[in-house]
Amino acid sequence: MVETVGLKTRSGFTFTADVTGPDGGDLVLLLHGFPESRHSWRAALPELAKAGHRAVAPDQRGYSPGARPDPKVLSSYAFGKLIADAVDIADASGAAGKRFHLVGHDWGGQVAWGVAGKHPERLASLTVLSRPHPSSFRRALLKEDGDQKHRSRHHRKFLEPETGQMLLEDNARRLRRNLARQGVPQAAIEEHLSVLGSPQALEAALAWYRANKGLAAEVGEVKVPTLYIWGDADATVGPDAAHGTREFVGAAYGMEVLPGVGHFIMDQVPAKAVGLLLAHLGRHPV
Repeated sequence: MVETVGLKTRSGFTFTADVTGPDGGDLVLLLHGFPESRHSWRAALPELAKAGHRAVAPDQRGYSPGARPDPKVLSSYAFGKLIADAVDIADASGAAGKRFHLVGHDWGGQVAWGVAGKHPERLASLTVLSRPHPSSFRRALLKEDGDQKHRSRHHRKFLEPETGQMLLEDNARRLRRNLARQGVPQAAIEEHLSVLGSPQALEAALAWYRANKGLAAEVGEVKVPTLYIWGDADATVGPDAAHGTREFVGAAYGMEVLPGVGHFIMDQVPAKAVGLLLAHLGRHPV
């Protein structure tokens, strides 16, 4: 049974989270991306619980009302603070002083790479969906062919002050349309908008981009057993960035390419993604 709780961390923030599985189970922390929410992991939570894991899927900084500093103060959304949140949430979930499994998609994947780079001793395994290693992503952005730069052109739009209002106007018509075009089901869109559909929440989510322009992040070689899952129809992450990720992992590494699947893997092929995740966790127990 999945329970929605408030997880109070040492920072004083309280994160809304969906939690399931036995109290003594090894923690699996799942970090969502943009423009989604903890509901991204609806298919993964019960399966992780069945396998004996303690699964925790929070709404992250700015998405949770109890963890929403002023989005105009961009320093509150710096990458280091997003990394610290993930560790704090893990500790508040019963993994203080223990290793845990970390899973992230999109921006949650970026944070997961950061945690693995800064706190490798805390992680038993890392699983990232869609978002390549930050160094591979940056290298692809700088390539002369401009493919990744073109794919990431929406990031520049997110820096403009009127973007939040534009995405929410007319009952979030543009946001709904963009998600639907990328294979996100209508029911899932409604769930995400229940979290992200207010100006306060959306501006906070956009602050992640504004505080970390170009998704710039200094993450070195990751020395955690890693599974990277990428759909070859991903409109925002090209093959150079995806396949280049291997060069920046100095531990056991597996890459799964999903033919015909786009950016929102958990919404398009949840059973496939969960199966790959469970197998990876089984190979790298806490």
